[in-house]
Amino acid sequence: MTDKLGPVEFLLLGFEGNRFDGRIAPALADLIGRGFVRLLDLAVVTKDADGEVAILEMQELPDDVAEALKTLTGDIRGLMSEADLLEVSDNLEPSSTVAALLVEHVWSTQFADAVRGAGGELLVAERIPGDLVDQARATLTAIADLTEGA
Repeated sequence: MTDKLGPVEFLLLGFEGNRFDGRIAPALADLIGRGFVRLLDLAVVTKDADGEVAILEMQELPDDVAEALKTLTGDIRGLMSEADLLEVSDNLEPSSTVAALLVEHVWSTQFADAVRGAGGELLVAERIPGDLVDQARATLTAIADLTEGA
């Protein structure tokens, strides 16, 4: 690979009851099409009610799911190994499915290059779920409302 990558993130999306049907594909395709992310790898791992694990290749997915995902496969490079995916399955509840994705955050590649060029390095990156931010904002708003009324 000649180009340096921007930040790469491992995403594990869980679906209870083995209900993964590919409906996430259009939203992911939009992000890819707009140049925000590049899909580096994608795998689907299932665990049935008896605890049997399957790592599904594209041709093993139901036709509608494979059809929805096939437009996203241009940059898939097979970076996740079978061992990686089996490790994921260790924590998977029976009767559930996960979609495992590796995505490059293309939108931040130029900034990452600038940091590296300046001799810097990323020390911490932590994703904070939106619902936690919403809760914090609501708490701060409530406190502000109380202090204004006092």
